[in-house]
Amino acid sequence: MAARRDFLNQPAPENYVAGLGRGATGFTTRSDLGPAREGPSEDQIKEALAKRAAQLGTAATAYGVPEKKDEEEEDERFQDPENEVGLFAGGAYDKDDDEADRIYQEVDEKMDRRRRVRRLVSPISISFPFPFDTAGLYIMQIDEQITDLCAYREAREKAEREEYERNNPKIQQQFADLKRALTTVSDEDWANLPEVGDLTGKNRRSKQALKQKFYAVPDSVIAGARDSTELGTTVADDGANGGDGPDGTMTNFADIGAARDKVLQVRLDQASMGSGTDTVAGSATSIDPKGYLTSLAKSQINEGEAQVGDIKRVRVLLESVIKTNPKHAPGWIAAARLEELAGKTVAARNVIARGCEFCPKSEDAWLENIRLNDNHNAKIIAANAIKANDNSVRLWVEAMKLESDSRAKKRVLRKALDHIPQSVMLWKEAVNLEEDPDDARLLLAKATEIIPLSVELWLALARLETSENAQKVLNKARKAIPTSHEIWIAAARLQEQMGNANKINVMKRAVQALAKESAMLKREEWITEAEKCEEEGAILTCGNIIRETLGWSLDEDDDRKDIWMEDAKASIGRGKYETARAMYAYALRIFVNSRKLWLAAADLEKNHGSKEALWQLLEKAVEACPQSEVLWMMLAKEKWQAGEIDNARRVLGRAFKQNPNNEDIWLAAVKLEAENDQPEQARQLLTEARQEAPTDRVWMKSVSFERQLGNVEAALDLVNQALQLFPSAAKLWMMKGQIYETEGKLPQAREAYSTGTKACPRSVPLWLLFSRLEEKAGMIVKARSVLDRARLAVPKSPELWTETVRLERRANNIAQAKTLMAKALQEVPNSGLLYSEAIWHLEPRTQRKPRSLEAIKKVDSDPILFVTVARIFWGERKLEKAQNWFEKAIVLDSDLGDTWAWYYKFLLQHGTEEKRADVVAKCILSEPRHGEVWQSVAKDPKNAGKGFDEILKIVVTKLE
Repeated sequence: MAARRDFLNQPAPENYVAGLGRGATGFTTRSDLGPAREGPSEDQIKEALAKRAAQLGTAATAYGVPEKKDEEEEDERFQDPENEVGLFAGGAYDKDDDEADRIYQEVDEKMDRRRRVRRLVSPISISFPFPFDTAGLYIMQIDEQITDLCAYREAREKAEREEYERNNPKIQQQFADLKRALTTVSDEDWANLPEVGDLTGKNRRSKQALKQKFYAVPDSVIAGARDSTELGTTVADDGANGGDGPDGTMTNFADIGAARDKVLQVRLDQASMGSGTDTVAGSATSIDPKGYLTSLAKSQINEGEAQVGDIKRVRVLLESVIKTNPKHAPGWIAAARLEELAGKTVAARNVIARGCEFCPKSEDAWLENIRLNDNHNAKIIAANAIKANDNSVRLWVEAMKLESDSRAKKRVLRKALDHIPQSVMLWKEAVNLEEDPDDARLLLAKATEIIPLSVELWLALARLETSENAQKVLNKARKAIPTSHEIWIAAARLQEQMGNANKINVMKRAVQALAKESAMLKREEWITEAEKCEEEGAILTCGNIIRETLGWSLDEDDDRKDIWMEDAKASIGRGKYETARAMYAYALRIFVNSRKLWLAAADLEKNHGSKEALWQLLEKAVEACPQSEVLWMMLAKEKWQAGEIDNARRVLGRAFKQNPNNEDIWLAAVKLEAENDQPEQARQLLTEARQEAPTDRVWMKSVSFERQLGNVEAALDLVNQALQLFPSAAKLWMMKGQIYETEGKLPQAREAYSTGTKACPRSVPLWLLFSRLEEKAGMIVKARSVLDRARLAVPKSPELWTETVRLERRANNIAQAKTLMAKALQEVPNSGLLYSEAIWHLEPRTQRKPRSLEAIKKVDSDPILFVTVARIFWGERKLEKAQNWFEKAIVLDSDLGDTWAWYYKFLLQHGTEEKRADVVAKCILSEPRHGEVWQSVAKDPKNAGKGFDEILKIVVTKLE
């Protein structure tokens, strides 16, 4: 063997860098030309790994050495924690690491061999008969013998282990054949397997069953049990409201029915009311805050109403609170009020007196003590309270209120102001006690000197001064409090009172000053201030506030027009019409050509303004929006309704110049002439309109005009000409059929309706006219067939389903009508019209209210259904409820004429003359256009030219 060198004389390993293990990275000196050596690069590491793998002839591992493949892979639990895999893999790897891994692997293999040798040959002792230095000659032979011995030992251990497993098999191996046999078990065998619980306790349960003793139940007990749940259906002859019960009492069926009706009525009200104050969904809030608080104020709890046990329990709890923390004033106050509630006033006074002793600095305790005592004792208690709390404003004010003489009150307040000169409340109380305005003015002047930052005192002083002095006072106040907007508003109102509001724009200066002081209010707060000014009569100041602040903090991209319109609507809803008028005026200065804004402003003037103001506004509107025919017609209509027919004609003439060939203006001119008894001029206008603006609407108006005048042949000729031009206009086919039907020519009317339904299969009114014509002719089968075809053409139409049910009902086929109604409600479950028909005509009287409750739950808000509920209450003589439901229906849809007619019919029986006149006026203002009965009356040529009030009264007579 070659002699091994000592450590220091050995050559350095490859890639060795001195000090690298201690963190050194090399250094340079002045004689060096570059930095010290660094470690190998990543490419060098990869090259070394590839070279090492090529030398070994195997695939390189993460460390560049061949993988060690054992016969049995080690469990992850015994993995070397220092083996950098997973999270720690991927670090820098060099030749030193490769060499270290190889050395560690050789050491592990050698130690493994030594362990095997030690385990196998440890009991063997080897001795050499020759000197030890010659023993090396036999080392190779001994290694071969040891290897053979290891192999033999491993084979023997494996055989012994297999023999032991055969003699001692595991439970899993013992039942392996049974598990395989389970595959042959059928589903029926599995289902018939007995439950374990039925077997384990079977004998025990059978023994217990034998021990039980049974007794026969007497017949009287069985009969009594039977009769206890029996419901009697007979009524005794001598009972007014019911029959005798088992104990001799009377069953009052009238009370039961009244209770049921009351419950249903409450449920109906709850179903109609939405959460909140939404007037459309049902109307008012569920709780009236004012009435609720009033009822609380009126309710008085006496000792008899309060439970004695509850008072005792609360008394014990409060005594525990007082003992635990005697310095807690609310505990003493609660204990005193409990005794007062129990009717023990003396005990309450004693308790609160003790509380004042323990809590002398508590204002609430002293005030409670004063309240519980009479006037004489209260004065003494107030004096003691002020001694303990001489800076309490509330106690001084309470002491002042205890005095009955004005001079005594003033004396108390003077003492209070000596102690607390900075209290605004005390100064206000002192001023209120002064009867002479000069004395009050002197007090306020002194108060403003002492408290210059109180806006209230400055404003109060300004109100007491003359106009010139008030202006000086407000100037001083503005200098003392430059951030107060109240002072600026007061100055603007002062200028309005002096008549200088149009000359001096105080609010413009106010906005500049407040913005400079960063004290500018939000836009919504300025609107609130403007509404306060309007409420107090300062209209010009209100308008100035809106003009200067409405656009504050809004950019051009913020949908300003919509925001301002919403603000105006909110002010109108609160009844502040001048504020809304100022908002519209400001918005129209910016959006001059907005037709939407002009219409909203005109609507405000029409409902809450004067006629002259409306005319002036509309004149400005048509100048700003000359192409808007709606504004022209509004102006012409207002002139016409005011009796100025010539001015209305001039307005329409100007409208023609701005909007030539506009059908709305043509028809407005025709209506104006026709309703003012100028038929020839109206006919001439229609002729020109058919040439200049040939639309289907113009032709319809021409046909309708001739029908109203009774010129049937001219009307037929016009309608035939119109159908040549507009074959898909359903109204023209309806008018043709109605003309023939009015003349009694049913075959021609049938032909018109039939052709019309083919040309316009989606027109529901046309199908209804066709069906009613067949029914009128006595051909129920054909009418039924027409409606069947109509429902195929227009599915889920509540009008068609309702007409189908009515057809059967009018033919006395009630059973078939109910069947069709059930199908209709399945197909159109949200139709108030269908529910109303079912409730009023197909349900017995006792079931109408429950069915209406069900309908309201399914249909959110339907005016027809609301009218049905009102009629139910009307029939039950619950007039106030009926009136509320009628008004809810009108609020929900004011365009439905039938609702107005039903309400007016109700008021004819149960209303006053003033209420009926009010309803007629509101109906004229709303101008309803729809409704089954309303449209049939309004479009009847006999009623042409009649006003809404006349049509309303005609519709009332036709309601069923």
